[in-house]
Amino acid sequence: MEEYFSKPKSFGAVLDQTFRLSKNNFSTFFMIMLIVVGPLILLDALVSLIGGYGLFRDVANGGSFFEQLTNTIDESIYATPTLGESLGEMIVGLGTIVLYPIAQAAIILAIDAQRRKEEYTAGSVIKKAFSRFWPIFASSLLFGVIVFGLIFFPTLLISGVVAVTVMINPIVGIFFGIVLFLAVASVIAFLLTRWGLYLPAVVFERCAPGLGRSWNLTRRNFWRTFGLIVVIGLIVIIISTVFELLFTALLGYSVLYTILLNIITIIATMFFSVGYALIYFDLKLRNDGDDLMDMIDNYETPIQ
Repeated sequence: MEEYFSKPKSFGAVLDQTFRLSKNNFSTFFMIMLIVVGPLILLDALVSLIGGYGLFRDVANGGSFFEQLTNTIDESIYATPTLGESLGEMIVGLGTIVLYPIAQAAIILAIDAQRRKEEYTAGSVIKKAFSRFWPIFASSLLFGVIVFGLIFFPTLLISGVVAVTVMINPIVGIFFGIVLFLAVASVIAFLLTRWGLYLPAVVFERCAPGLGRSWNLTRRNFWRTFGLIVVIGLIVIIISTVFELLFTALLGYSVLYTILLNIITIIATMFFSVGYALIYFDLKLRNDGDDLMDMIDNYETPIQ
């Protein structure tokens, strides 16, 4: 077992290793993501081309740079998609649900191979990930439904309660709405953190949908796990948002914009998957004593 996988790591050490492993294995990890998700990038670009967007630049008219940017965004928001565009976007969305968890699983398998000092290639870990296709797909779909339910129904309930309360007393209604939102958001964050490590559990421990295993792994480690997921997630969101605004300003919603933004998305997903895998292996080490098991496996009986 690699030295940096042999003992529990601090909060900062997990972040440091996330950056280091992402940098040192960038070409391999990027290739894994590109092989699995690449067809979606091409399909998304084709949908944009069919929709009549410019190949290299598609920016609305305006007197200044910021006016052009604002008009471009406004036109995109109020534009009515054609039937072909809607169908293409639906297919891309379904493909994203299916292929992105497989790509993440392949990254996790690659990190596990490094942890065990085993040779691997992009093709070998992708093949292993696809061997668990149905459990990964079903578990990810279930987790997605749970996320949707946890967000949609409370939001609907809070909106209705606040609307009624504001009509009676605006100040009390706003205050009550903020308190209710924070309470519900805390519950959602707690549940998603406790269930969030379902994917590596499904990949390695064959316990689909993996929610129970994730719940056990995060026991007594909630705040640490929550903090790591939030920090890594914020890094990913900030980087993605900056590039999205930059590409929108320079290229508009052109076909090239679509391709470049998808490439940034797979890089961000790759980075998040590395951190996600390290969190799982660290929690497994803390809970299951994998370091001791590795020492036992490698123990050599002395010659009498």
